[in-house]
Amino acid sequence: MKTLIQVTEIWVPNKQRTHLEFFDGLYGELGDFKGTSESMSFAYDEGLPGKAWAAKRPVILPKFENSYFLRTEAAIKAGLTAAIALPIFSGDYLQAVIVFFIGDDIDNVGGIELWSNTPALSFDMGMDDGYYGTAEMFEWTAQHTKFRPGFGLPGMVWQSGMPVIMDNLLSSKRTLRHDSDVRIGISKGVGIPCSFDDKKTLVMTFLSALGTPIARRFEIWVPNDDGSALRFASGDCDQTPQLAECHVDANIAPWEGAIGEAWQKGVPAVRASLVFEPGAAARSATGVGLGSMVVLPVIQEGRFKAAVAWYF
Repeated sequence: MKTLIQVTEIWVPNKQRTHLEFFDGLYGELGDFKGTSESMSFAYDEGLPGKAWAAKRPVILPKFENSYFLRTEAAIKAGLTAAIALPIFSGDYLQAVIVFFIGDDIDNVGGIELWSNTPALSFDMGMDDGYYGTAEMFEWTAQHTKFRPGFGLPGMVWQSGMPVIMDNLLSSKRTLRHDSDVRIGISKGVGIPCSFDDKKTLVMTFLSALGTPIARRFEIWVPNDDGSALRFASGDCDQTPQLAECHVDANIAPWEGAIGEAWQKGVPAVRASLVFEPGAAARSATGVGLGSMVVLPVIQEGRFKAAVAWYF
């Protein structure tokens, strides 16, 4: 099954902290685009990774033409049409920028949204920016929807300050956009807090449709009571409906696999193959035919709070 996200890249500051350098990525069969990316670096406020660094917030770029994007020809040749850059900060210190690319399939349906609240101005969270593929009606609905803490996926993340997985958007009335979800097949969502200052609260949501899901499995891992390991908090996988039962006794040690690495380094991690990936999480994924993964550390106020993993 084709997923909405086609390419994932990780960019990290060089030793002098003057530029972002290529660190790792998942490109599938897009080897030429990988070659182009590996040879590049971005200064502060340059290109999409540099813009996210300077803005200190996620940046959604719905099209490459006539923009600040510096790899337009290579991206179009690879069949990519939009991208989202998410910076990872620990306090004021930039850890990395992760960039997700979306393909140009006319059947692409799904959403990647940025929601914001400015406490001094409003009690609600409204849409700041978003990408929806061909789901123009859903985009209009999002632009006219507001969330209070605890309501809808953005509001649940806002209230808890933690990543949240909703696996029942088609049946849940808590989404506030239930009718639109049903019409275009938005079935699942992952929300991630991404605020890096106290002036504005930001939440990123990844909305997965039946035909073009964001990924095929989602997991959230959090520190256990004494902080010695990560424990499974929640997840969703069509191939493994009882995912929580499979991971009930699972723990991830520091530096164990991609999840343990992202935890300790505070930098996203990817694995193009899970064949030699250690740990129960990887064994469970490969057992149902999943072959690659992305791990995003969630850091708020300089403290690691969770690791969000998704598998392809």
